[in-house]
Amino acid sequence: MKFKTLDDFNFLGKKVLVRSDLNSEVNKGKVVLGERIIESAKTIAELKKKGARVVVLSHQGRPEKKDFTSLEQHANLLGKYTKIRFVKGILGKNAIEEIRNLKNGEAILLDNIRKLKEEFNPGRDNLIVKVLGKEFDYYVNDSFSVSHRNQASVVGFPKVLRSCIGRLMQKEIESLNKVRTRKGLFILGGNKPEDNILLMNKGRVATCGTFGELCLMAKGYNLGAKSKVLGKDRGVLEKIKKSVLGVRTPIDLAVSVKGKRKEISLDELPSKYMSYDIGSRTIKLYSQLIKEADAIFMKGPAGMFETKGFDKGTKEILEAISKTKGFSVLGGGNLNSALSKFKINKNRFGYVSLSGGATIYYLAGMKLPGLEALKGK
Repeated sequence: MKFKTLDDFNFLGKKVLVRSDLNSEVNKGKVVLGERIIESAKTIAELKKKGARVVVLSHQGRPEKKDFTSLEQHANLLGKYTKIRFVKGILGKNAIEEIRNLKNGEAILLDNIRKLKEEFNPGRDNLIVKVLGKEFDYYVNDSFSVSHRNQASVVGFPKVLRSCIGRLMQKEIESLNKVRTRKGLFILGGNKPEDNILLMNKGRVATCGTFGELCLMAKGYNLGAKSKVLGKDRGVLEKIKKSVLGVRTPIDLAVSVKGKRKEISLDELPSKYMSYDIGSRTIKLYSQLIKEADAIFMKGPAGMFETKGFDKGTKEILEAISKTKGFSVLGGGNLNSALSKFKINKNRFGYVSLSGGATIYYLAGMKLPGLEALKGK
């Protein structure tokens, strides 16, 4: 699917509505500066340089969640990379006046779009699209990470405005396309099995982490009474059983015995100890698979890398990927934290994605509402 980019339009003097994803970690009420803010600033800065009058829409958290807050702090953090003003409100008189008074090369950030219930009801005559749509010349979707959501700010504006994708979204799509079109290896770990299931049978799959243990259970292994996956939804396990044939699963595990790492083979299951990582034989097997692959996508850590003694799997798998000649994409999130902990340079990987579910949906060949809305725009 080919999309128009910032290279396809003349933005000089034009009012441009940008849908960014500035959603970040919030620690004790303070928004933490992360890669999403840093990368989003690049599209905003480029549009300003082209002489556009830029208005940014974004979100933080979800209603009723602790990290649901205004975007005022986000504007301050964005300001470290490109000048932008925070405007309280979205559809009110003050916000509209600020939009209309913008000058070439200026940018403002409106408040959290998820404060409006209309964001979650993107049907015909949506109020957000109705009010803001007539104020702009162009719409830029730079939020690949929420493009699997059927929400007004994602799918509504391409219906009424000339549209394209921003630089961050362009980078995500181009990188994921390299994985989709090559002989790919998916290394699937972490604690979100529902997403991982979508990639089973889409290529070669090697599993680790909680997902790897669920796949072992799906193959009939009894992990023991202390297994951390026993409380998982049985429905998820049944779905895994339908697709687990041909999926690589760990051949040994690292369990905690009085806080110390001990590796056991599958013959020693069930174990009375809790597993926290994959074992050395599994690491060696997966490292060989990585070496042979033309493209690698890794999502989620191989174990509890935050705990001393159980970071071996995640560290060595990441190091193996960093040395491969194949194009590599990391699924971000916890893997970003792991890279920082192990001091592995991000530049040694093809791309470190800033998206979650949208990445999985795209690699699985599913239609993303945000991308569908941009077709032909």
